[in-house]
Amino acid sequence: MKASHLKKGIGIVVFLLGLLFIVNCSSDDSSNGGTQQSTITVTGNIVSFGEVSVGSSSASQSVTLRGSGLTSDVSISVSENFEISSDDINYSNQLSISKTEANGENQTLYVRFSPSLSAIGPVAGTVTIESNSAATRTLNLNGVGLSIAPLITVNTTTIIFNDTQLSSNSASSTLFVNGDNLTSVIDVTVTEGFEVSLDGTVFTGAIQIPSESVNDQTTVFVRFSPIAIGSATGTISISNTEADDVEVSLSGTGVPIVYNYTTFSDEPLAFGTGFSQSAVQTFTLHSDLSNISQIKMFLQIDCPATGCDDWDRYANIMVKDPDSGDWYEIGRYITPYWVGTQLLPRGLEFDVTDFKSLLSGSVELRVYIENWTTKADLISIDFDYIEGTPDYEYYAVTEVMQYNANSLEGVPYGVTHNFDLTRNVSIPSNAASTHLRTVISGWGHATPNDSDGRPCAEWCYRTHDVKINGATMFQHNMGPIGCASNPINNQSPGNWTPDRAGWCPGMVVPPRINEFGSTMAGNSFSFEYDYEDWVSNLAGGDAFYATSTFVVVKSNTPINKPVVTN
Repeated sequence: MKASHLKKGIGIVVFLLGLLFIVNCSSDDSSNGGTQQSTITVTGNIVSFGEVSVGSSSASQSVTLRGSGLTSDVSISVSENFEISSDDINYSNQLSISKTEANGENQTLYVRFSPSLSAIGPVAGTVTIESNSAATRTLNLNGVGLSIAPLITVNTTTIIFNDTQLSSNSASSTLFVNGDNLTSVIDVTVTEGFEVSLDGTVFTGAIQIPSESVNDQTTVFVRFSPIAIGSATGTISISNTEADDVEVSLSGTGVPIVYNYTTFSDEPLAFGTGFSQSAVQTFTLHSDLSNISQIKMFLQIDCPATGCDDWDRYANIMVKDPDSGDWYEIGRYITPYWVGTQLLPRGLEFDVTDFKSLLSGSVELRVYIENWTTKADLISIDFDYIEGTPDYEYYAVTEVMQYNANSLEGVPYGVTHNFDLTRNVSIPSNAASTHLRTVISGWGHATPNDSDGRPCAEWCYRTHDVKINGATMFQHNMGPIGCASNPINNQSPGNWTPDRAGWCPGMVVPPRINEFGSTMAGNSFSFEYDYEDWVSNLAGGDAFYATSTFVVVKSNTPINKPVVTN
């Protein structure tokens, strides 16, 4: 049975092969009504002609073509800026080859790039080969037209520098200068505040590219050397007697000189297991304040392997007044839940310029966090002394009142207490400016709640009065400051987004600056801090306002501290 099936299969294959032979033979037999297809075959290819000076021609490249069964002549045409020839001598934009020649033997076609005077830069084109009786063939062409006119080009017309301190130099940027068809030097000059160099080492306001290298690419180094604070603009002028001038615009911002001082470094603050909630150290800070316009303090919280404290905690930084021995609060913040402040490159930022008279030379600082766990927050603090013309040369500061040892030792709110909230203040006779600086934050969930469900004093919105000589002169609105927009937004699962009354977890408690309308020079006045009236029902715990107020005076002559008495 198997042999019979095999023979039968072989017979079928032989039959099909015979049938295919018959069909193919009849297709080639024109006497049986078949037709022969017309074709044009192109052999070879044409690569880029590269760079060719305008008004001249490149070396030629060639391909061969041949027709088969053509019934009409072959027409060949080429795009503008290219030329074709059948003999590599006589060139034009088009030519014709008879059908007899094309069908008879291979025909050589020569192509060259001949950019016109205006064809500067990359140029593309095509060769089109066609006959009415065959499919059209197309060859792609390209080259680069080089100007023969004297020309200067650069790789960019704008350079923007990063912010750069006065009396220093930015990192250099590179400018590539190219000359074409030049025979004399290129002069490069730059406006004041910027400098140029040929070697990246020696910078000046003007350099010269020698004539022997003007037609090559030359690297020019450019840097910003600001002469004033603020935005600066300038121009590099690149000139040659034979070519049009080229200009490159420059811009940058000059920023003040900054002197940085590191104080506490990864200081662990916690409770128990060998930790303390506070630390005190002495540091040497900037000594000459005559040209310091601003002092900024930066505080960074890092977390140990155990993680940071789970809660938002009251925290502050103080400086010791060497005259009185008292500690002055220069910054207050509330720690973030669970995490540090690494989402801010330098941590929390405080403007402590008001205390510049105490932040000079040998300075004793104290850091404190009301952390009741063994998870220590690691505190680092540094100061920027920013050079510039100060508003006034001399500052002096005195404590008006401080009830800010911790969150629960502030002024009790809504209950009777014996905290003294009044003072008498005397201003030196040469004061040219006087202001109050107050930092205040509420704590507790005392009831009754406000109509919007907010207990006091952490959540309830209040407006407190600052009375001068018995009349309200300033007010402090303890309202929302945008907790949900805090850039330290990784405090999950902490309850950090709802708005508190005047502060947020993971943010600086903002100082409230109240400038007197006059210098107050030689005047004395009474001061009273008056919290908005509210009565606790004693059912929801206690409420407190941690409050510190200082009086700051300034002058262009040496000035004594204001005198504050009870």
